[in-house]
Amino acid sequence: MIRTVPTKPYSDQKPGTSGLRKKVPVFQQEHYAENFIQSIFDALDGFKGKTLVIGGDGRFYNREVIQKAIAMAAANGFGKVMVGQGGILSTPAASHVIRKYKTFGGIILSASHNPGGPHEDFGIKYNAGNGGPAPEKLTDATFEKTRAISSFKIADIDPIDIDTTGTVKAAGMTVEIIDPVADYAELMESLFDFDALRKLFKSGFRMRFDAMHAVTGPYAKEILENRLGAPIGTCRNFKPLPDFGGHHPDPNLVHAKHLYDEMMGPDAPDFGAASDGDGDRNLIIGKGIFVTPSDSVAMLAANARLAPGYKGGLKGIARSMPTSGAADRVAEKLGIALYETPTGWKFFGNLLDADMATICGEESAGTGSNHVREKDGLWAVLLWLNILAARGESCKQIVAEHWATYGRNYYSRHDYEEVESDRATALVDELRAKLGALPGASVRGMTIASADDFAYHDPVDGSISEHQGIRVLFEGGSRVVFRLSGTGTSGATLRVYIERYESDKSRHDLDTQAALADLIAAADDIAGIHSHTGRAEPSVIT
Repeated sequence: MIRTVPTKPYSDQKPGTSGLRKKVPVFQQEHYAENFIQSIFDALDGFKGKTLVIGGDGRFYNREVIQKAIAMAAANGFGKVMVGQGGILSTPAASHVIRKYKTFGGIILSASHNPGGPHEDFGIKYNAGNGGPAPEKLTDATFEKTRAISSFKIADIDPIDIDTTGTVKAAGMTVEIIDPVADYAELMESLFDFDALRKLFKSGFRMRFDAMHAVTGPYAKEILENRLGAPIGTCRNFKPLPDFGGHHPDPNLVHAKHLYDEMMGPDAPDFGAASDGDGDRNLIIGKGIFVTPSDSVAMLAANARLAPGYKGGLKGIARSMPTSGAADRVAEKLGIALYETPTGWKFFGNLLDADMATICGEESAGTGSNHVREKDGLWAVLLWLNILAARGESCKQIVAEHWATYGRNYYSRHDYEEVESDRATALVDELRAKLGALPGASVRGMTIASADDFAYHDPVDGSISEHQGIRVLFEGGSRVVFRLSGTGTSGATLRVYIERYESDKSRHDLDTQAALADLIAAADDIAGIHSHTGRAEPSVIT
């Protein structure tokens, strides 16, 4: 029943910040998915007879690759696989299942917030036994295996019925199809005051949650409407679709503009939220106010004690380097540590496992805590709801009070998507070459205080991660950060992060892009964005 199939290496299977992401037709090439899955197994040790979790976000090609992964897990000696019903497991839910049942690890099939469909994106990543993304050591080892692979193992088994919960045997391995929502919903109930949230909705509180036809739909429907009593219709686009309904499942102000427009309208609900393709990102919009992801991290940390799961306080806060410094001021006031890490949730894993941090966040709409080892979109929404219920104030009031207390970090990210890779690389190489000459220079009337290529020294394991983004810091606390993203599937995405701190509360109501205009122009002057990319403006502004 076990076959060893000859194969040849593909040269383009280097994992990015969250696994391997390519267009569906690339994954549909002969043995392409099998090669990568086998390379993951070949890079691991000690899993014989152990349990593997398998699930995905329901995007196109998800079900087919799940069948391949089940058959290959059996052939390679796993004793059991746990698969989300219908092939569905949100990324944070998969992390929780790995942790709750102490499995060896898990394979998550997702390209996160990227579009889905026959010609769109697909992804495979491995999560370790702590529930978090594979560390760099393991992804590097996997890549080396992909370059030398000559065969893969697969069991000749009939397709598994993944739509019916229960347990079956396949090639001597146990296959358990699990309810994808139940364990996660139970975890959320242990963290948040569900009674207070039921009272909130019973009082007439109105909310809109847009699942964007992605994986959080079943989770939000069950928790918000079924368990908390939110009115039917609170959750929209809650049925996961292979192509996300033809839309881009990224919860930002471009792809969720309809939600933003509704929340800014005359009959806006009290609170609006959305999540992305695999459920690990979030969008928070109060009635009449958008909460930036960077501000959201800071505000959740400042108020976390109001939720039962965090009433004992926080051990520390961690944020990715490009995320604004808003959380730093909260950490300082609370008297706890603040950790600045590279982009990528795996860098938070060591801090969480060592109990050095409790809440973590990224400017790219990812926020989470020590309850799992992934960012968690619905968790962030529920914590916001718990804070609103406990404080009895509107989202807009909470934001205004936070800014008055800590100051406001005007912040924006400009994405230049699908830039020709050689052009993007040339821009970054030239910028690195002149870092030493930047301090002391004046740009648009602002003086550069320092400039560097960010390197992270992990305080837990001592590892060093270099070239994680170029920082240009100005006198007065403003900064611009340049970074090439590893989440796309074609070309390169140049991300430019612009930040200005404002302590004067009389200047907390400026338009963000206007407040940052000089810094935006300075970023182009410093890096030559237009001349290198040929782009007159970003693809997306958030």
